[in-house]
Amino acid sequence: MKTSPFQRPGPFHYAWVVAAITFVTLLLTAAIRATPSVLIVPFENEFHWTPASISTVISINLVLYGLIGPFGAGSIQRFGPRKIMVVSLALLGAGIALTPLITRLEQLLLLWGILVGVGTGLSAIVLGATIVHRWFDRYRGVVLGVLSASTATGQLLFLPLLANLTVQYGWRVATWAIAAVIALAIPFVALFMRDTPRQLGLRRLGSDHDEIESAVENPILAAMRALFDATRSPAFWLLAGSFFVCGASTNGLIGTQPSGEPMTTPTNTSIQLAGEN
Repeated sequence: MKTSPFQRPGPFHYAWVVAAITFVTLLLTAAIRATPSVLIVPFENEFHWTPASISTVISINLVLYGLIGPFGAGSIQRFGPRKIMVVSLALLGAGIALTPLITRLEQLLLLWGILVGVGTGLSAIVLGATIVHRWFDRYRGVVLGVLSASTATGQLLFLPLLANLTVQYGWRVATWAIAAVIALAIPFVALFMRDTPRQLGLRRLGSDHDEIESAVENPILAAMRALFDATRSPAFWLLAGSFFVCGASTNGLIGTQPSGEPMTTPTNTSIQLAGEN
């Protein structure tokens, strides 16, 4: 096998680097998905948009986030995780960086409803499972659990910071801060992410045999075939129903309905997180 400069002696395996990069990407994606709950009140105060109109944009974002997932999986299978991760982060970065320039609700729909919705859908749902399948034979459950925890971790780390930036300096500074983090992440992913162990002359972590490459097919056809097969399984509908309840309660009711009187700051920006009195 061809030796790669990324191949290191000893127990270290590059799969851990790939898992770490994936975790950071999923963490950023989760943080961005939760950001609208911080921006609703500032948008209401500055643009005089109703909560219902802003929530409609967020709902379109969530719908695209779910619908793009199967097609994102097909795209990852066809083009590789690295390219899809870079495209996903680029869409997210563009949507967020342009947000401070908006003046109309239609612009918010284009940026947060469509660009951010597609960007999160490309990577957030299936990326972790794909990486685990491609890079790990051992520790699969542990790695998949850690990658799945990135959703809660991203909200835990970024939401308090974004809320503080919004209160202290305004929502535009908060969105530019997110865009700056995304801009730093894109070259990092492009340089160090790898699609398969074969690219580095390695085997999957814990595997004693070489990887067998699967046939590459049209991502749209692959997604439609997977959806058709899934809809015939009762487990699919049980999972879909549970995720629907989760999304309707957390993202639909709590995340989009700030309560109480907003706090006024010297920058004329107000914010109050969901559930705060």
